[in-house]
Amino acid sequence: MGEQQTADVIVVGLGAFGSATAYQLAKRGVRVIGIDQFSPPHDRGSSHGATRITRLAVGEGEVYVPIVKRSQRIVQELEEASGEKLFYRTGGLIMGVSDGTASHHGKPDFVRRTIDNAVRFDIPHEVLSGGEIARRYPQFITQGDETAYFEPDSGVLIPEACVRVQLDQARALGASLRVNERVLDIQESGNGVDVRTTAGSYSAAKVIVAGGPWVPSMSGGVVGKNLRVLRQTLHWFAVDEPTLYAPEACPVFIWMHGSGDEDYMYGFPMIDGKAGVKVASEQYRIETSPDDYARVVSPQESAAMFDAHVHGRLRSIRREAVHSAACLYTVSTDSGFVVDAFRNMRNVKVVSACSGHGFKHSAGFGEMLALDAMGIAPDDHTSGIADFSVSRFI
Repeated sequence: MGEQQTADVIVVGLGAFGSATAYQLAKRGVRVIGIDQFSPPHDRGSSHGATRITRLAVGEGEVYVPIVKRSQRIVQELEEASGEKLFYRTGGLIMGVSDGTASHHGKPDFVRRTIDNAVRFDIPHEVLSGGEIARRYPQFITQGDETAYFEPDSGVLIPEACVRVQLDQARALGASLRVNERVLDIQESGNGVDVRTTAGSYSAAKVIVAGGPWVPSMSGGVVGKNLRVLRQTLHWFAVDEPTLYAPEACPVFIWMHGSGDEDYMYGFPMIDGKAGVKVASEQYRIETSPDDYARVVSPQESAAMFDAHVHGRLRSIRREAVHSAACLYTVSTDSGFVVDAFRNMRNVKVVSACSGHGFKHSAGFGEMLALDAMGIAPDDHTSGIADFSVSRFI
């Protein structure tokens, strides 16, 4: 296998969080080795599917708001450095029934929670009634009993491009990126950590494991017990009036049309170059394995998605799916993120459980993880790593 390579920090997994962490470390002059079992950006985890929503007044919890604000600034910096378009400001609409019963990502009255965070953090927004939604956005067929939060600075991130640009920047700044290598073992040795892969061995003072859906099986213990891997499906439906879903006419949207976490859909304007309108929902019942799941979405799955969520709510959308994809969520017991010791190793951290709302935070979270590995306290713009400890599950 050759001579062991050394670094200050090794990052295992180079998806959303791993690519961001490797970039932030390399940007600060840290010797970093990044390792991924595939060649990212790829379609085997969570960070693919052409588009991701970003929003500032995060209803999942105020702890996330400073992180996503920082993430948006980092994405702007990456656009300037690379010359690539990574973010489209389309505005975002979060809708739910006015009685406050709509839950999302385990948080009841999600629209009100979002509004409260917008007020608390001075985020520009509007609150709209069902009638106002229908007048402003005729593509949405409302019932009249909705309340909506509109955020003009929400929009669309391009996930594959974000991952690729951060890896390119990390490499240009001196990071050694090892792709198509699977990690076989991680062990502490003295004051450092040894990592063995299918192609070699490495050592570093610290390791950050950002393995996405592979984290539950890799971690074990309290971390593994509180994480589940769930297959989700994405659907692009044919549209009769594309102008209704043009980026200048349609915001990104999250529409909770019932009270349960599965009684909702989210979607995008036609911004990704595909012929259809991308719409998806989430399921929390059936677990899967990242090494053994159905990567092809069946026509029956697309039809069921249309019937349960799209029909009668989105104007000019046909039942015909012109494209589809499957991705994986790693979801924690409380739908919050997890950052903690990996297998009780003091020099190895694991980060996981984006729980369906992680990509928009990844750039800022990578900076947090990099600063933590360097022993630097977080700035006022972010929360501390300790806020995401598994101690909350014990």
